[in-house]
Amino acid sequence: MAEIKPMALIESMRKKVCMHSDVYFRTNRQTGKTTTGKLCYPSTKAPSAAQTKAKERFAKVVAAVRTILTDPTEKAKLEAEYKSQTKYGSLFGYAMHKLSPNYDSDGNVIGN
Repeated sequence: MAEIKPMALIESMRKKVCMHSDVYFRTNRQTGKTTTGKLCYPSTKAPSAAQTKAKERFAKVVAAVRTILTDPTEKAKLEAEYKSQTKYGSLFGYAMHKLSPNYDSDGNVIGN
């Protein structure tokens, strides 16, 4: 990705400008730097069975994280752990890291 100095119009832009665009914008919340990237040669093939399975597993983990973050006691516990680390930049990302190993390759819960 290339580093850019954005003009005022795109300072707060994220993701794509429109659905036809292949240029993505991202602003790092911690440093404030905005980067841009272009998706070159995207795949035109249908996703494989393994890719579909991984997508379904990811969706199940995301749903579980969202459920946990709506529970005030669980959220408070996760926030305390999150504040004591520096690797993850968001509570959601930290929760994904914590919960992801609890799911097998099919997205079924294997432990807490």
